[in-house]
Order: sequence, then C-alpha cells, then structure tokens
Amino acid sequence: MTVVRSVGELRPFARERLAVGAPEAAIALLGSLLRRREPDGTWSVVRIVETEAYREDDAASHSAAGLTPRTAPMFARPGTAYVYRSYGIHWCLNVAAEPPGTGAAVLLRAAVALDGRDVLRERRPTARDDRELLRGPGRLCQALAVTAPEHDGADLLDDEATLQLVDDGYRPGRAEVVVGPRVGVRQAADVPWRFALRDVPEVSGYRRHPRAPRPA
Repeated sequence: MTVVRSVGELRPFARERLAVGAPEAAIALLGSLLRRREPDGTWSVVRIVETEAYREDDAASHSAAGLTPRTAPMFARPGTAYVYRSYGIHWCLNVAAEPPGTGAAVLLRAAVALDGRDVLRERRPTARDDRELLRGPGRLCQALAVTAPEHDGADLLDDEATLQLVDDGYRPGRAEVVVGPRVGVRQAADVPWRFALRDVPEVSGYRRHPRAPRPA
C-alpha cells in the first residue's frame, strides 16, 4: 500500500462527504489527510488509517444524553472538531458528521506520518518507532499538538485553520477496509463501527472494556 505512505496533490476535503451517516463518514475519512501548521510555517501531514463512528442514538456516544456545552461540536456542521479528554489524561480528536443538529462524530484513532516526522517525534519522545507515533487517539493528538483550548469547535475544513482535513484523491476500496467493534467502550461494545485500513501496522490493537457485557 505505497499510496498510504506518500502524499498526492492536495485538494479541499468535501464537506458533503461527512454529511452522511456517522459510519459512512468514518469510512470516508479513512485515507484522508490531517495536516497541522507548525509555528515555523511548515506543515506536518498524516494519513488517517483508523476511525470510529458515534451518534446520538448510540449508548456509547457522548451525545447520547443530548446537546450540552461539552458536546455542542458534535451537533455542529460536518467537519467541526470535537476535542475531549479521555480519562483526564489524553486529548482525543473527533470530526462532526451528519447534518447540523444531529449529535454525531467520528473519532480519529490512528494515522501514518507522512511529512514533518521530526516535529512529530519531538512531541512523542517515548515512541519506540514510527509505527507508534500516531497509533491511538491520544498519541495522534499529542504528536499533532491537538488540544481542546485550541481546536475544540474549530472548522477542520477551513483553509485558514491551523489544523485541517484535506484530500489527495486516495479512496480505499472496500476490500482494504477492516470493520469491527469499537475499542474500550462499555456500552454498545459490539456495534461494528470501527474502521481501519487493512495490513497497516499503525492501526491500534483491539481492547474490549473489562466491564462490557459479554456478547450473547
């Protein structure tokens, strides 16, 4: 999968690709590019290789309790960033999906580093190799310096933003996409809304929540 590790000609990511059901948006985001404008004006660029879908009729979703100040970005227009703390430690980046007013978003779980590796490594000094740089949502946010104060509620499709979703034309085929249950959720643990590119080592491992009910 050479294309996963190279960058083609950049173009805007179409908002309408996210104005669909959250699982479909999660698949649409696979293979897309996330880029971060660094303080020196250069860009760090990564390719998204793992996503998870959440929506308001989903017991595992933050939006299941309705619209709150915290979850407001999930109800905003597609492409809005929803950034939250996981267990009070790690930032996690989500992208709002579905039409405005619907509490849906896609968690970005893992990515492949393309440009700006030196900067990403500086922010992730404990990573043993490139595979671990962006393997997991907390590591992804740490490497790209994503935080709620800076990015929560931001429009990731704004070409003036410091954090942007962009497209280089890569569209993985269905045979390249692996589907399975989401990682570490206690409610709706068996809903198959986790999507990843097949045979990419940066994809995180599956861990079931210890208190999730066992499948029937």
